[in-house]
Amino acid sequence: MARLFQIHPSDTVAVVMEDLPSGIPAGHKVALRPIRKGEKVIKYGQCIGIAAQDIARGEHVHTHNLVTNLTTAPQYTYAPLYNPLPAAEAPFFAGYRRRDGRCAVRKQILILPMVGCVNSVAQSLAAKAQTLFGERCDDIFALTHPYGCSQLGGDLRTTQMTLAGLADNPNIFGVLFVFLGCENNTPETFLPLVQNVQNAQTVVLQKTQNEEDVLLKALDAMTASIAHIMREPIPASELVIGLKCGGSDAFSGLTANVLCGKLCDRFLSFGAGAILTEVPEMFGAEHLLMRRAESEAVFHDIVRLIEDCKKYYTDHGQPIYENPSPGNKAGGITTLEEKSLGCIQKGGTAPIHAVLRQGERCREKGLHLLQGVGNDMVSCTNLAAAGAHLLLFTTGLGTPFGSAVPTIKISTGQSLFRQKPGWIDFDGSRDDVQALEAHILSVAGGQRTCNERNGFREIAIFKDGVTL
Repeated sequence: MARLFQIHPSDTVAVVMEDLPSGIPAGHKVALRPIRKGEKVIKYGQCIGIAAQDIARGEHVHTHNLVTNLTTAPQYTYAPLYNPLPAAEAPFFAGYRRRDGRCAVRKQILILPMVGCVNSVAQSLAAKAQTLFGERCDDIFALTHPYGCSQLGGDLRTTQMTLAGLADNPNIFGVLFVFLGCENNTPETFLPLVQNVQNAQTVVLQKTQNEEDVLLKALDAMTASIAHIMREPIPASELVIGLKCGGSDAFSGLTANVLCGKLCDRFLSFGAGAILTEVPEMFGAEHLLMRRAESEAVFHDIVRLIEDCKKYYTDHGQPIYENPSPGNKAGGITTLEEKSLGCIQKGGTAPIHAVLRQGERCREKGLHLLQGVGNDMVSCTNLAAAGAHLLLFTTGLGTPFGSAVPTIKISTGQSLFRQKPGWIDFDGSRDDVQALEAHILSVAGGQRTCNERNGFREIAIFKDGVTL
């Protein structure tokens, strides 16, 4: 008989662990008892919506008979409820020590276009430089994007702050800023944001003759200056880990996200840093995060984080709870609160140390919440710009995507891990924290992730305004 999994003793639904003869797919929900129309449906010990009609015991519970309960603005009260994590001795990994004292898991050179018009130049240059100077570092690559011009106000500022954060990521040991010369992301407005970035050079193409020679000469000098830096033992307490899920299914909140939560707690107990983002996918579960605020000031910061994100939706005349995606629903996730309750599992149980606004860097230890939307490419870009050394990216449906930093793809089930060995790095259904810890330390020590082996590195910058 197919197994049903009840997550919490108070749940009124259980998760189907394998396809039922009746046609209910694995990952979907069935009622554990009769549920009346208008009654709250409980999963994870929390409300995931309201029954739209009477539901019989054993009946499929999904979009046809379950609707969100997130229709009004809740009132939030500071009521802390968490246990501090016990301290643990940090293991070591073979990392790099930067001149500024920070550690790194990669020794990379970044070619960063300041406007989309120079993307092709940057990509071509990266390929040539990798061939010529690649032995001096781990990677030479370009991160392309369509912005930097025809933007005003907040959008231009977001583009500049995101690019500045990427340049300041600890894995970047040298950066070449490539301007065209007529964009509104000017050197005069951008370069003050990166004045503390080491080993940086700037080229304005419209003012440069024999641009390829000039650019390659700059990269020759840049790579030569770091060729001598070798890996050395560094405690894992110095790592900053970004947490992300994408292409989620109903098993995300049962396997891979839960495993990441345990891993997150473990690294935080070492004294490391961690960053949780995807604010729209906290809606419906934000009260659980607010209970974990280290102080009342942090609690109010979380409230503002949630309310600002809701205002973003309403300012554009869009419903706040227009989520999950079609792929999420096909995988068994019905409402946003159900998705959110599964999503926040990645953050474990640790107290929340601080809230980061978009463009801010993670400079302290502990768990941080980062402002930003749930879109995979945008949120991973934000995590890298905030200073994450590497990302843990859980997925139930699979994705080849890779971010600007090593992106460890963790599957919710064994079948995806087996079917997509070129995408997936770790089988999250194993529930083996020690194995995942060992894998992370190996990646931090130089083992390539799937996205790195494939050469898949992409960024996307948040946009909220007009284009000229």
